[in-house]
Amino acid sequence: MILRLIRIAALAVTLGGCTLIQRKPPEPVNTPELPVGNDDAFDSLMVDLQKVDTTIVIDLRYATPNNFTGAPLPGYEGNRAFLRAEAAAALAVVQEDLRLQGMGLKVFDAYRPVRASEAMVAWTQKANRPDLLRDGYIAARSRHNLGVAIDLTLINLATKAEITMGTPFDHFSPAAFTKNASGVIAKNRQLLKRVMERQGFVNYEKEWWHFSYTVQNPLRFDHVVK
Repeated sequence: MILRLIRIAALAVTLGGCTLIQRKPPEPVNTPELPVGNDDAFDSLMVDLQKVDTTIVIDLRYATPNNFTGAPLPGYEGNRAFLRAEAAAALAVVQEDLRLQGMGLKVFDAYRPVRASEAMVAWTQKANRPDLLRDGYIAARSRHNLGVAIDLTLINLATKAEITMGTPFDHFSPAAFTKNASGVIAKNRQLLKRVMERQGFVNYEKEWWHFSYTVQNPLRFDHVVK
């Protein structure tokens, strides 16, 4: 156990060339305009979560029609989830904490190509849903583009069944606000929030599934997920 945690703590340095930062991030939906990094920069900064911990379940919804747009989004060509190395190392510790309780993580989205965010905005225009932009659910510039935001839920590690959270992923209503729950649903949401925040992630209050992590020198990417 101790050796595993030491390896996790060193992961960001080994794979990302930088140290862990756990400052509170800015608002996790919109981000300032940042330069777009090239493929070499992506390869040096990003980590495939399956290489961090194979027990983390990856279910990238935007690589399939099973998302709010009803179609795969551009830039998603494979079921692989990437994060900045610092965030990936922290997430591995979260998974280790949950494993002791017989639970684990299922990831719906992590790094998101810029072109996918732009496609989401285009969809809101086509579907006449400007409210999703106005209310902070969708943005052309997202912390997902930086590889420092992640959408995820809890699962039973043995059965891989999702733990009840009250709403599906990408449920655009106040029912998905992290605090808008009671009973077992509130307990489950707060457990997810607690284990994530313990490792430096910050929850977006309107989406129980969305968390962000702060890194130095953030960089946007439009690298295709394959």
